[in-house]
Formats: sequence, structure tokens, C-alpha cells
Amino acid sequence: MKSSKPPRHRLASIAWPALSLAATLVSTLAAGETGVPAASQSQMAGAGRAAMPSQAMITPNYKDADLTQIVEAVSQVTGKNFIIDPRVKAQVTMLSATPMGPGAFYEAFLAILQVHGFVAVPSGKLYKIIPDANARQVPANDLPESVSSSSDELVTQVVQLKNVSAAQLVPILRPLIPQNGHLAAYTASNVLIISDHANNVSRLLRIIERIDSGGDEDIDVIRLEHASSSEIVRVVNQLTQGAANDGGAATKLIADERTNSVLLSGEKNQRLKLRALVAHLDTPLESGSGTRVRYLKYADAEKIATKLKEQVQATSAPAAAGQAGAGGSDKSTTIWADPATNALVITAPSKTMRQLMDVIDRLDIRRLEVQVEAIIVEITGSSNVDLGVNWLIDGSKDNIAAGGFVSPIGSAGTSIATIAAAASNPTAISAAQVPNGFTLGVGRLQKTGTNFAAILSAISGKANTNIISTPTIVTLDNQEAQIKVATEVPFVTGQYASTQATQSGSSGVVNPFQTIQRQEVGTILKITPQITDDGTVLMKIDQEVSSLIKSSIATVDVQTSKRVINTRVLANDGEIIVLGGLISDNVTESEQRVPGLASIPFIGNLFKTRTSTKEKTNLMVFLRPKILVDAHQMATETSAKYNYVRELELKRQGRVQLQPSERQPILPDLKDLAPRPAPVETPKSRASRGEPQADRAPEPPNGGGTPN
Repeated sequence: MKSSKPPRHRLASIAWPALSLAATLVSTLAAGETGVPAASQSQMAGAGRAAMPSQAMITPNYKDADLTQIVEAVSQVTGKNFIIDPRVKAQVTMLSATPMGPGAFYEAFLAILQVHGFVAVPSGKLYKIIPDANARQVPANDLPESVSSSSDELVTQVVQLKNVSAAQLVPILRPLIPQNGHLAAYTASNVLIISDHANNVSRLLRIIERIDSGGDEDIDVIRLEHASSSEIVRVVNQLTQGAANDGGAATKLIADERTNSVLLSGEKNQRLKLRALVAHLDTPLESGSGTRVRYLKYADAEKIATKLKEQVQATSAPAAAGQAGAGGSDKSTTIWADPATNALVITAPSKTMRQLMDVIDRLDIRRLEVQVEAIIVEITGSSNVDLGVNWLIDGSKDNIAAGGFVSPIGSAGTSIATIAAAASNPTAISAAQVPNGFTLGVGRLQKTGTNFAAILSAISGKANTNIISTPTIVTLDNQEAQIKVATEVPFVTGQYASTQATQSGSSGVVNPFQTIQRQEVGTILKITPQITDDGTVLMKIDQEVSSLIKSSIATVDVQTSKRVINTRVLANDGEIIVLGGLISDNVTESEQRVPGLASIPFIGNLFKTRTSTKEKTNLMVFLRPKILVDAHQMATETSAKYNYVRELELKRQGRVQLQPSERQPILPDLKDLAPRPAPVETPKSRASRGEPQADRAPEPPNGGGTPN
């Protein structure tokens, strides 16, 4: 026999010195670290089995030992016979610091098998060691009278349930069973079948015992003071019907409308929970009655009252039918508004009251504001040039043929014929017919001889217009707003005068009359902004810009230009967009001439008149919306505009000398203005929150909420 290595694992420590050698041999066999032949090992194992007493204490320690060798050691110590399935193979490591008896050593062996996915199943006087996956199909320790809470042996137990449904417990307990275990329900006799290791089955039995506790049913009568018994029963039944449908211990609630009481039956713990719930629901309304006064902060009470009435009327018929089926209240609902305090007075049943208050909470909110700045830029220029010659010869008195070139010159439409007629009769021409610009004329107007007349007219005119308007307006979200900065200009649309004969026979003019129409000329901005969910602004815009203009062409009355834009645009917060524009360049040239003669160089200018007109217009309209989220942002924008106007006033100080004791008016500095006082706690604010009003704060002078 070869000398063995120093033993690394100590299997057994025998209490009696006479048996120490046998224990050492068994330990050596289990560790597989000896050179003793197989026959000698069998003889020593037999001697150890015969000599090992039941009181022996063992301290097993293994490291990477083959499982079959541990089975041999367990068989030596416990005297049990094992049949090992060929699939049972594993390398086992077990460390122990305290001695244990054969029974504890066997339990440790079962735990080792479970860790490695095997199980020892008794079969008569033998034990089969097989994979855990096949354990459910092999008879084991079936239906024991008691199940050990510390053993890893395979047991099968049948549990009879009394108060809960077996099928109901299967999905609850299934996560506590390993994959190779078995859990099933037999609904006909309401039993559970459990097959698993003894320690886990023991745990499941304790859990089932707590769940399957006996019911303590009784009937409680709950007298209500404030709520309706039928309404309470309807609400609580909706809450508890889910548990009843799942097969659990159901509770019953019945309303006794004659005494306004609730009859409650079921398990004791469930009754206690429902009693607490009913007591919580049986409380008076926050206002102490079915009427509440709700002070609004931002919305208009009169508008909200109208909409709420329509809502109640639209839902009154189906609501009344539903309440009749459930024994609901038949109280009517009344809503009216108090404009002086911007408050709503509502009388309604509790359910309707809650619905109305929820609607009011969602409508009476601080709405966002939008500041819209528009920039209108218009640059217009026009020029006009008129040059022409007219002449006329009348030689009829001297038997000389008459002739001439007659063409209106300039915007007044004056010709040589008009000038010649005015020379003989000054009243035949009006002031409007007098030619504009440079006019040079020569002629002879006599009763005898040859008469002639010639006129040269030249005029050049220019007109430029530069208009920049920047209207700004602030409005609520989805609220139309309009700013109008205009002047009413009178335009003569008609005139007449009635004549009356005098005693001398001459006619006189009496009662002259003119019809005048006034039109607005200026800047008009009408806008409706709508803030979307992503922070952009959808705007409906009506923009009109009109102004008086001067033209190089003479007209009967003043001229006005009018620019109108009607559109819908989408812009980001603070983004500048162009709404529209116009760029035009118009040139008009006209010439009146005598065919043939007008083509002669130099001399041809005596036989033609020319007019040239040029007009250029540049118009652009820009817009920038800005969302004002809170009061701080509103104050910032207001301060910026306020300081801008104040700086303009400061720059103009001293330009005009006033009286020595007087000064020009100027806006005060914002720093000198009194700070805004903190909001005062008023009874209305307390009532809106449903708080008691025992400690009343002084009522503010303005009376509270202000409608939009």
C-alpha cells in the first residue's frame, strides 16, 4: 500500500477511542485520497458499518468530491441503501465547523442533492437518487401526518380548504413552488395537492392556514346622519363588487330608506373596514348645506353661470334616470351669478355639486397673455414732368386761314383755347384751370388784323412718403383685441345750392349745402391669438393701414392710401415674421403730337406736348408675438415700454421755454411708485377653499374677484 497524502477532509470524529480507526477509514474512503485496494476498502467499510454506533458525531468536510463517494459515506454512516441514477453526477463541496449526528448528516445530504438538482425518493427499503425533474412521477413520502419544517425530503400533501376557494389560491401560491414542484386544485372537494420538498411544503401549509381562517359573520346596523343610505350603498357596492366577483369573502350592504340606515354583513375584519368607510362618507358638506357660494378669480361669473346651466339641463334627464334606479336624490339644481362680487351661487345635490365644482376649477384659471408687436414700413416716391406748347392763329378778318395746335397741358387740363377765352372774359376760367408750374405765353387779341396766341408750359413735381408704424397690443389667450390709432378725415361727397329770385328780378344763391363723409385714416390692428400646446402662437390678424398722401399730380380732393391684410399665421414665441408686402415701380409716359410736323428737328417741339409720371412704393408688414407667462414677465415688458416713453420725455425737456414757474409734465420714475401690496386674505378666498370663516380678515375695498 502506497502512503497517502495528508488528509484534507475530516469526515468523522468518534467519541470512543476504540472506533476511531473505523471512522478514519470511512472518511478516507469518502474523500478518495487513499491507495488501499478496492477489496481492502470494502472490508474496512463493512467493519466500520458494524462498529459505528448511533451516537457517533460527525464533522464532514469535502472539496470537489464526487457525489457517488458522498453517497457511499452516507450509506456507511446511516445504514441506508441507495440506487443511483446514471444521470446523477456532480462535484460537491461541503464545509462544516460543528459536529452532527447521523440524522443531521442525512438531512445535509438531502440538501446537497437539492442544490445539485437531485432528490432521494424512498422505494421500500431502498432510496432512489434521481434528477429532481422526475420526482413528481415517483412515489415519495405521501400524505405524512406531520411535515418537517427543516427536511429536504420529497413529500406530497393534500390540504382541505374550508373558507376560501382552492382554485383561487393556485395563482397566489404558484410563485412559491419551484418549477419541479407540483400544485393543483380539485374544485369538486375544494382541496389543494402539493408535492415538493418538506421544508417548502411546511411553509405553504402555514400560509394556507392563515388565509383559510374561519369567518366571523354578523350584521351591523349603521344609522346615517347626513348622507343618503341608498347613495352610500351604491358607492360602496361599486367599490367591493370586484372582490365578490373573484370568489372572495363577500360582504353585503342593504339600504333601509325608512330609517336611513345601512345593514352590513360579512367577515368581521371586512365589516370594520366598511364601517370606517361609511362613517367617513357620512359627513356634512363643507359648506354645511346644499348651497355654496363660489368666488371666481379670473372667469366672468355671468358667462360661467350661463354655460353651467346649459350643462345641467343637458345632463339632467339621464342623471335623473340613473338616480331613480339607485334611489338617488331628487333635489333641483339652481345656478345664478352675482356680478357685484363676481361669484356663483349654486344649489345642487352632492354629486352634481362635485361635478360643477370640478368644471369651475378647470375654467377659473389664470390664462396666458400674448403681446403682439407690429411694424408697418411704407416708403413711397413719385415724380411728374409736363412739357408742352400750344398755339393758335385766327386771320379770318384779314382773309388769312385760321389754324393751331391745341392740347391740354398739365394735370389741370388747361389748353390755349382756355387761356384765349379768359383773356377776353376773365370770369370764364376758374382758379383750378390756371396752369401749374412755369407758363409763358404771347399773343395778339384785337378786333382787326390777325390774332394769334402761343403758350409754353413746363412743370416737374416730386413727392416722397415714409411711414413707420409700430402698434403694440396685449390680450388674453384666445381673446380678440383691437387697437385703433386713426383720424377721422372729412371728404366732400356732394354739394348743391338753392337759388331764389329777388324783387329786382336777379337770381341770388341761398342755402349752400355740402354732404361730407368722415373716414378713419390711421392704423387699425385686430388680432385673436391662440397658444398651442407646443408653445407656438396661432394668430388671426386683420391689419389696416391708411394715410393721407401728397401726389405730384393735382386732384380734386386729398388722396389716401389704404393697406389691408387679413390672414392667419403661426409663429413661435418671440419670433419675427413677415405678414406681407408690396414693392411696385410704375412709369407712365404720354405724348400728344401733330403727325409729320412733330418729327421735324427742333421745330417739331412746337407741335407736341409730353407728360411723364413715375411712382415707386415699398411696403412691408412685420409681426412678433410674445407669450407672457406670469405677472413677473408682464411687469418686465411694462417697465421696458414705460421707461422708453419716459426717456423720450426727458430728451425733450427744455426745448420749449415755458413760464418761469412751470415745468413740462413728465412721467414719474417707476422706482418712486408705491410697491404693490401683498394680497389680503379675504372671506371669499377662504370660502373658495372651503375653510371655516371664524377668523375673518378685513374685506378689501374692491370687493374681491374681477371678471375678465
